[in-house]
Amino acid sequence: MFLCSFNKQTAGHCVIFLLLTSMSSCGKNDNTPATSLSQAEPAISPITTGNWYKPALGSSWQWQLTGTINTNYNVNIYDIDLFDSSEQLIQTLQAQGKRVICYFSAGSYESWRSDKSQFLINELGNSLANWQGERWLDIRSPNVQAIMASRLDLAVQKGCDGVEPDNVDGYMNNSGFNLTANDQLVFTRFIANQAHTRGLAVGLKNNLHQVNELHNYFDFAVNEQCYEYQECELLTPFINSNKAVFHVEYNSKYSKSSTELNNMCDDAINRQFSSLVLPINLDDEFRISCL
Repeated sequence: MFLCSFNKQTAGHCVIFLLLTSMSSCGKNDNTPATSLSQAEPAISPITTGNWYKPALGSSWQWQLTGTINTNYNVNIYDIDLFDSSEQLIQTLQAQGKRVICYFSAGSYESWRSDKSQFLINELGNSLANWQGERWLDIRSPNVQAIMASRLDLAVQKGCDGVEPDNVDGYMNNSGFNLTANDQLVFTRFIANQAHTRGLAVGLKNNLHQVNELHNYFDFAVNEQCYEYQECELLTPFINSNKAVFHVEYNSKYSKSSTELNNMCDDAINRQFSSLVLPINLDDEFRISCL
């Protein structure tokens, strides 16, 4: 699922070769894969040239991951679930002139996903707090990396304009693995470059403490609750690079108090964020936009 702060290239052909040839060594029952991407490509460069979609600064958006998708909002972008959204839905939105970003979790196992059987038992770590059926993944595993590449292929197959890979901050959480900041950087850069190789836009989800190292790899940011946790300044590198920041707050004070809402929206507009106030379940129960 989506991660909230309160709890929870072209990769060269050599990297693809590594993914395919290293799977046989993934079955070891320990926390260090025999051959990890982080060992093979510690300083992979960003793919920055291509004709994939690049969201404009200040684009309007709607984010709904559960329930029947309400297609009636007059916005530039819809962010919807990769697995749960049909090709027909995506085409319907695009026919209305909207771009479609497809959400998936890159850093966690979700017990309800159709590809869940592809993960190995030793790649599943601790449970994510407050998210039933979800466990952290060993992002160093070539098998995990190959599964995520397949999810990007699914996004292409369904016609998504871009992707929102979630849970890319396992190194800062109690994942059950000895993940380092470098492990996270290498994995997250791999995801970004693999998306660009496929002609997909890709956004950095949360992980604000690595924005300086990662913003050149990504086309936009998706952030949850930077006002609640006083972290919004960390998103400045995206704005300075003329890249959209799609931001949401969940705190009920914004839906209950016009003063709180106006203060937050005024600052968000000044920062050039595309800000929403939404229900935590992202089910379209209500929607408040600062734009």
